[in-house]
Amino acid sequence: MITAHTFSVQRTAHYYTIGLPNAQVRYVWLVCHGYGQLAQHFIRKFDTIADADTLIIAPEGLSRFYTEGLSGRVGASWMTREDRLLEIADYCNYLSALYNNLITPLHHNVKIVLMGFSQGCATQLRWIMRDFPRFDYLLLWAGMPPEDIDYQSNTSYFDSKEVHCVYGIGDPFLQEERLLTYQQLLDSLPFPIHTCTFEGAHTVDRTTLRQWYDDIRSIKHIPV
Repeated sequence: MITAHTFSVQRTAHYYTIGLPNAQVRYVWLVCHGYGQLAQHFIRKFDTIADADTLIIAPEGLSRFYTEGLSGRVGASWMTREDRLLEIADYCNYLSALYNNLITPLHHNVKIVLMGFSQGCATQLRWIMRDFPRFDYLLLWAGMPPEDIDYQSNTSYFDSKEVHCVYGIGDPFLQEERLLTYQQLLDSLPFPIHTCTFEGAHTVDRTTLRQWYDDIRSIKHIPV
């Protein structure tokens, strides 16, 4: 008889930053890449918002793999369908440890942006709805919110937060029926969603990203 077993081990996680976690930080971003990406490349998209008062943290999914066969380009994933609940628990523990190590010690008035791209959207929301970290903005970029989460029981958690969705009108993963499903899912969420689009495909558009950041900076002023 074959019996499955699990046990926890210590392993090395990777993350990349732009900026330093110091007293000058007024905005901090925690950004989660999409399927098959590496954090060291993904974070380069955020050089357009690399201001002196901004810290950007890009964790990398714990599972690396060759994206094209047995060699060549390497990518990372947050989870697959195999042992998905264990993989979700692993990356939630990882994100909370990173958050507590780098973000919690910062000034209590620091504004926190949690951003996910593609697969990173579900990653962020699963972590948020499990561990309920403090944040101010959730930016879901070109990705679907998970449908198997009970949002209704925690609507008050989002009372002082803003949730934004951004996607390219040429995104091949969000066309016709898929886009309709996406919009219906957003409409079903029990908190307001601010949606905007850009002329582009399945990517983090630097111009749109900078404009979004400028908009929230113009609304909020943080005393330090």
